[in-house]
Amino acid sequence: MAVMGLLMPVAGLIKVRHRETKADIDSPFFKLHYRTTTTILFIGCLLVTANDLIGSTISCINDSIPGNVLNTYCWIMSTFSVPGSKGEKGKDFAYPGVGPETYETDEEGDRVFHAYYQWVPFVLFLQGVMFYIPHYLWKTFEDKKLDKITNGLRSKSINVTDDALRDNCDKLVKYLWETRGMHNMYAVKYFVCDVLNFVNVVGQMYFLNFFLGGVFMTYGTDVLNFINEEDSERTDPMMTVFPRITKCTFHKYGPSGTIQKHDAMCVLALNIINEKIYITLWFWFIILAIITSIYIIYVIAMVTVPSLRKVMVVRKAKGAVKDKTYHLVEKAQIGDWFLIFLLSRNMDTIMYNVFVEELAEKFKSG
Repeated sequence: MAVMGLLMPVAGLIKVRHRETKADIDSPFFKLHYRTTTTILFIGCLLVTANDLIGSTISCINDSIPGNVLNTYCWIMSTFSVPGSKGEKGKDFAYPGVGPETYETDEEGDRVFHAYYQWVPFVLFLQGVMFYIPHYLWKTFEDKKLDKITNGLRSKSINVTDDALRDNCDKLVKYLWETRGMHNMYAVKYFVCDVLNFVNVVGQMYFLNFFLGGVFMTYGTDVLNFINEEDSERTDPMMTVFPRITKCTFHKYGPSGTIQKHDAMCVLALNIINEKIYITLWFWFIILAIITSIYIIYVIAMVTVPSLRKVMVVRKAKGAVKDKTYHLVEKAQIGDWFLIFLLSRNMDTIMYNVFVEELAEKFKSG
């Protein structure tokens, strides 16, 4: 119940929004970034902070040091692993990464330190914010323009004979005719935000690769290879990147003032959640980057090929109205076309046909 209570605020990002109450100002591909991805990241952030799921985030074992002191120290100062353990588990070493070190000095040697788990909640939250920024910029640039000009025209159950609806449609046609050629920057700002989505998702992959010490780029493929390997030969890459058992060294003064070194073994229960979150992010970021790159190519084609723009405008038009949209595509500038395309996403089919027919006559006679 406590976890569900934490997740409830995130539900607002994925709730269904009705067209009648709010204009749809972007594409479904845009929503994959600021709605779906941001939701995934915020849920991950909440899961790694919900300690009641796993109990204590770190538990260290040492007979000489009080448990609460050791746990706090190892969590703050980070733990480490000793890679390259050879031999048989339970005989030559207790667990992978916590075998005996190959030197007797206090030098770091071949230790691999793990301090990222302290930052995972903050990084996930920051990533969620970064995926929302392009949408926030577009909302700021858009300034509720589409919502204002389609007010009263977005209802699903409309009657075109109604005088108020006719009047609103005439006002919209008049507005678009009088402001023709003035919406290019409106379209450019949207396309820039679209490109920002692609740059962001690729940049986030490189950022996670840096954050996790250069292992994120191959994390998913390593997991897939691990599944296909023989049980006796395979090593779980998730336990390598997110070890569940690590080592910690605690120093203190003895009775005579001599520095004593205490070796501890720590269980990182939090990593069982971290490994699932990041394998999910690996696959999702790859899919999202591919989808977004294809969408960017599609947008470029729409901008440069008039016949494709016509397809976007006429797909909601019916009957003879489709032929009249030719004038809209040939004479309207890219900003005008883009605004008409957004209008097609927010208007009922019947009302959109009336609107396109009247606007096409304007462009034909003009």
